[in-house]
Amino acid sequence: MSQSTLSNSMPVEKTAGGDSQLSWAATQPLQTAMDRTGLCLTSLSDLSVLNRTLRRITERSPKYGSKLATRLARMDHLFFDRAERFLARFEKFLAASHKNLDWGIDCHLKLHDALIQERLEFLRTGRYASSSFVEVERRVYANPGVMEWYMAGLVFSQFLWPEQYARLEFFCEQLPQYADRIGRYLEIGGGHAIYISSAVELLSQGTHFSLVDISPTSMELARGMSPAERIDYHVCDIFEFPRDGLYDFVAAGEILEHLEQPRKLLEGIRGMLAPQGRAFISAPVNAPTLDHIYLFEHPQAIRDLLRSEGFLIESETTRYAEDLPDARAEKLKVAQMFACIVRAE
Repeated sequence: MSQSTLSNSMPVEKTAGGDSQLSWAATQPLQTAMDRTGLCLTSLSDLSVLNRTLRRITERSPKYGSKLATRLARMDHLFFDRAERFLARFEKFLAASHKNLDWGIDCHLKLHDALIQERLEFLRTGRYASSSFVEVERRVYANPGVMEWYMAGLVFSQFLWPEQYARLEFFCEQLPQYADRIGRYLEIGGGHAIYISSAVELLSQGTHFSLVDISPTSMELARGMSPAERIDYHVCDIFEFPRDGLYDFVAAGEILEHLEQPRKLLEGIRGMLAPQGRAFISAPVNAPTLDHIYLFEHPQAIRDLLRSEGFLIESETTRYAEDLPDARAEKLKVAQMFACIVRAE
């Protein structure tokens, strides 16, 4: 599953002179970062991956570290358990690639800075930097140096950015409700394998899992971060995927925004679902980043697209990337997560 959304989408406001600036409330530390670190990670060892991650971030970017520590102070034990297991797998993957955790964290900080610039440009122009796959391929996918730090940096966002974790929570809460009818599970977009790995834990031992991704780089990371013995991996375009039957559950998280014609993917997913099959679909709203193409300006645009393709939304969730009142977040065009479970009508 692609996780190349969404944000450290700090709110940006216009000054009286018309210049963009990061809002004061979004950037000021609420408390000394190390004090907040101690508060939110008291249950973790100093050697825990999450604790070391936060400390490294705080050393390199104190304001960002303080903001993260404030958020983590509100999280529960399940969050810390999930985060620690996931980041420990990533550290092991890095070690096998002759890299260390600090390298990965520095990639995340590079991503954090890059997305602030992407957002400023988005607010200036009202559009994403790229509008075609050719542009994104040249900018990111065919550029190994960029692709490496981009994918590594996104790993940490799964737990450090609230809208990313809210999407994972929704997926893990909803999937078990369909467990008794899922014999074949397909995921589109490898990402960091956090969703398919969660599905392997939540579904029965006899479930058949398939993962499709067009990027060898992404698939290498997904293989290294998932229980490889349980999953069939396919490096190919989903539109050329030689499937051998229908699927009881299809997961397509954060894929639509990477396409020039997202409707075409939804048509394909509808044709892949078995009778009574379900799909998990998510997409970001107002979320500029290096490889996003299709701009959804409101969750309703995603709902309308799904319904126009014959899908019925059974459950959904949304979450802004910043802790602001909804009206203010909408005014500032703060990035927003939308996720849902659907079935074909």
